[in-house]
Amino acid sequence: MKKYLLFITLLPIGLFAQVQQKTQKSKKNQQSAPVTSDAYTITGEMTGYADGTVVDLMNASSGMPEATTTISNGKFVLNGKQEYPDLKLIAFNKTAPYISIFLENARVNVKASKDALDKAVITGSASHDDFVAYTNLAKPYEKIFNGEMQADEATVKKVAASMENFARQRPNSHISLIAIFRNHQLTSNAEQMEELFKNLNPDVRLSPMGNYIAQQIDEAKRNPIGKPLADFVQADTSGNAFSLSSLKGKYVLVDFWASWCGPCRQENPNVVSAYQKYKDKNFTVLGVSLDKAKQPWIDAIKADNLTWPHVSDLKGWQNAVALQFQISSIPQNFLIDPNGIVIGKNLRGAALESKLASLIK
Repeated sequence: MKKYLLFITLLPIGLFAQVQQKTQKSKKNQQSAPVTSDAYTITGEMTGYADGTVVDLMNASSGMPEATTTISNGKFVLNGKQEYPDLKLIAFNKTAPYISIFLENARVNVKASKDALDKAVITGSASHDDFVAYTNLAKPYEKIFNGEMQADEATVKKVAASMENFARQRPNSHISLIAIFRNHQLTSNAEQMEELFKNLNPDVRLSPMGNYIAQQIDEAKRNPIGKPLADFVQADTSGNAFSLSSLKGKYVLVDFWASWCGPCRQENPNVVSAYQKYKDKNFTVLGVSLDKAKQPWIDAIKADNLTWPHVSDLKGWQNAVALQFQISSIPQNFLIDPNGIVIGKNLRGAALESKLASLIK
C-alpha cells in the first residue's frame, strides 16, 4: 500500500463495472465547462427515487462524502471544487450500487434509473469520457491484470501496447497515468515508463497521481535489471537471522509486502500460484514484511498460505531492508537469478508467471 495510494490502478477493473460503456456527445447548448473552471456542478436526472432521497458524492478511495444533497422532483444538484480530476461515487441513501464518475471541474450531467445505475449516462466531463474509454479498452484483459489468468508473451505484449497507445494518444488526460502504470506492470520497462510520462502535459505530471508515477519511475530505475541485488540479513518468523545470500543458486522473488496492505494481500494468491508451480524447479520467494506487530504478520502468512521464507524487523516503513532499497510503496518485488542478478522488477499476476515460464523449463 502506498503512502499516497493510487487506488485506481491497483483495484480490479470489476469495481468500475458501473461505468457506462457509451458516452453521448454533448450538443452545442450542453457544452461542458473547460477543465480550467474552478468548480464543478453535477446535475442529475433520476427515475425511481422518491423526493428526499439523500445523494452523496463520495471519495472512491476513502468512502467519505464530499458533497451531499437530496432529490427533488426527480433531480439533484451537487456543487464543489476539484483540485485534480479524481474518481468519485454517487450514492443514494448511502447504499450500493453507486454511479462511478471521474470528476473534474465542469458542468456534468447524469441521467439514470434506480433499476439501472450501471447504465447511467454521464456527459460534460472529459476526464470521465477518457475513463470510459480506458475501461472499455482494459475490460477484456481484466483477468490478466488481476492475475486470474496466465497470458502468453504475445498477449502480454499486445495488452502492454494497447496501454502505451492509450497514453500516447491522450497526453492531456489524467487517465493516461493509469495506462502508463498498467503498461509498466506488464513490461517492467522503466525507460519506456519515463518516456511516456514525460510526454504528458505538465499539469498531469504534477497531480497526485502524477507524483506517484514519478516516484514509481525513480524506484524502477534503482537496482536496475542486469546488476546484482545487494545482500541483506533480517530476522525470520522464529527470530533467527536469515540472509538473501543463503538462497544463492536459486531464482528468488524478493517480495516486499505487509499484512495490512490490501493490494499485497490481493496479489498473494498469484505469488502462491507461481511458487507452487516452480518451487521444485529451483525457484523460491523471500518475503520482506513492513509490519510493525508480529502476530498480524504471522497470521497473514498462515491465512494466505505463504509457505516460503519470511523476514522482518517489525519497523513498518522504517524496515532496514526497505530503506536499503528505498521502498516507498508496496507491493514491490525483485526477481533475481541464481547468481543474484536482478532480472525482473514488480512482476505481478500474469507477468510473473510469464517471466518464470520463459526462464524455467
